[in-house]
Amino acid sequence: MMQVLFKSRHPQAAELRELTERRVRFVLRRVGWLVPRADVQMSDVNGPRGGVDKRCQVELRTDGAGSVVVTAVASDWRTALDSALARAARFLMRLWRRGSDARRLRQRFISHER
Repeated sequence: MMQVLFKSRHPQAAELRELTERRVRFVLRRVGWLVPRADVQMSDVNGPRGGVDKRCQVELRTDGAGSVVVTAVASDWRTALDSALARAARFLMRLWRRGSDARRLRQRFISHER
């Protein structure tokens, strides 16, 4: 089971704790076995002035591939969260495919040597 840690000092972002945990588990459902821990940090870059300033940083601690850190900035919390999670999931899928391709090639090479 993946552990999801949520950090935010902003009151509006703190209201998104449950949604954030559900979104992380949903988006990473295919590669969740690679990620024992996910840290999500939400911050408001320039405070009450407004604008495109909602920042979401997702750090995924993976088994074997180290940490993957992705940041997204948007005008609202949900968009920032979804963008960061989508980028992190694509990156993890790429890592996983690269690893599985290398294993497959090694197996073929070994079987041809015999």
